[in-house]
Amino acid sequence: MRLQQLLDQADASGLKSLSRSELREVSLLYRQTAADLSTLRQDSSGGTYQQFVHQLLRRAHNVVYAGEKPPRGAFLHFFTHEYPETFQRNLPLIGATVALFFAAAVLGTILTLYDANFAVQIIGPKMMQTIERHEMWTHSILSIKPAASSMIMTNNLTVSFTMFAGGIAGGIGTVWLTFFNGLLIGVIGSVCWLNGMSLQLWSFVAPHGVLELPAIFIAASAGLRLAQGVLFPGFHSRRASIALSGADAIKLLLGTIPMLIIAGIVEAFVSPGPLPPATKFTVAAALFVLLCAYLFSPRFCDRSS
Repeated sequence: MRLQQLLDQADASGLKSLSRSELREVSLLYRQTAADLSTLRQDSSGGTYQQFVHQLLRRAHNVVYAGEKPPRGAFLHFFTHEYPETFQRNLPLIGATVALFFAAAVLGTILTLYDANFAVQIIGPKMMQTIERHEMWTHSILSIKPAASSMIMTNNLTVSFTMFAGGIAGGIGTVWLTFFNGLLIGVIGSVCWLNGMSLQLWSFVAPHGVLELPAIFIAASAGLRLAQGVLFPGFHSRRASIALSGADAIKLLLGTIPMLIIAGIVEAFVSPGPLPPATKFTVAAALFVLLCAYLFSPRFCDRSS
C-alpha cells in the first residue's frame, strides 16, 4: 500500500525525507483511507483489516498534522474525549490486568488460609503482629495529612510508571507487579478477616481504592500495550508498531495521573479518618460511579480521531 510505504519512509528517515509532492500525496491518501474506513465499519467480517486501516490512519494523522500547533483547549479535549476513547479501545487489555490481579488475590487468600507462615513471608512479622493486636497500621497518616498525601501520590505514581516501563521488556515486569499486588491484597484481606478486622480494612481501602486500583489496572494495561507493540508488530514494521502502541500506552498512563492525585488526597484525609464505615463506603460508591460515568459514557468519545 502506497500510504504505508510513505509512512514507513517517514518513520525510518524522518518527516523531512518526504518531498513536498509526497507530503501532498500522504494528505490525499489519508482522506481516501478515512473514507474507506467508514465503508469497512459497515462490514462486520472485516475486523482485522479494519484495525489495520485504523492504525494506518492514526499514523498518517501524525504526519498530516505534524506542523500544526495544538489547538486551544487541547488539554481539556484530551481528558474529555481522547482519553475515554483510548480507554474503551483498550478494554480487552485492561480486562486482562483486572483478571490477573484478582486471580492473584484469590491465590493469596487460599495460600494464607492454608498456611499462616505464608502470610508472614509476604507482609512481614511486624505488620502481622499489628493486625493480631487488632490495630490498623494507618493511624499515623492522620497526624501528617499534607505530607502523607504527597508521599502517597509519589508512591502511587512510581508504581504506575514502573508498571508502564515493564512493557519495554515484553511486559514481564508489568505482569509480575500486577500479580504481586493482587497477591498482597489477598494476603492482607485474609489476615484481617481471620483477626476480625475486615470492616476496618475495607472501610479504609474503599474510599481511595475505587480510584487507585483502576488507575493501577490502566497503568498495567499501558505496559501491556507497549509490550504488544514490541512483541506483535503485525502488518507494521517493529519501529512503527512500537510507535503506535507507545502512543496509546502513554495516553493511558497520562490519564491515570489525575486519578492518583485525587486518590492520594482521599487516602490522606478521608480513608483513615473517624467517619463511620457507612459514610466511607458511600463516598467510595459515589467516586466509583463518577469514574465509570466518565470512562464509559459515549458522549465523551470521539471515534473519528
